[in-house]
Amino acid sequence: MPPVGDVVPGGLAGVRVTGIVARGLGAKVIKSELVQRIAERNPHLYQRDIEKIVNAVLNGITDALVHGDRVELRGFGAFSVKRRDARLGRNPRTGTHVEVVEKAVPFFKTGKEMRERLNPRDASPRLGAAGPALAEAGPKRRLA
Repeated sequence: MPPVGDVVPGGLAGVRVTGIVARGLGAKVIKSELVQRIAERNPHLYQRDIEKIVNAVLNGITDALVHGDRVELRGFGAFSVKRRDARLGRNPRTGTHVEVVEKAVPFFKTGKEMRERLNPRDASPRLGAAGPALAEAGPKRRLA
């Protein structure tokens, strides 16, 4: 994704990339809010046109996945479909075995730029949430 304030290359001449997502942990943005925020930051565009663009992008991604294609948006991530084999599951309420049919599930892998923006360089990617406690524990040893 281009930096905030950069003009988006391609068919949307004049549209500027801005902070259109909610700030803070746990904040959610639904599609109508996303359209509204883009419209607020781009007053030269009609909201109905922005809604058509957002729907066209999302429908294009969905259609590609339905046809078994992979959709890659550089810097953002890649959408693909993974297959889950049929298996024998267990009903958690009754404990009885249940046959689970094979199914396709959507999968999203974040792009490098998004991962870097979510995890600034000053945070050690190897320590994660455990922090210094994990570093002090030393390397894991394999049991024979």
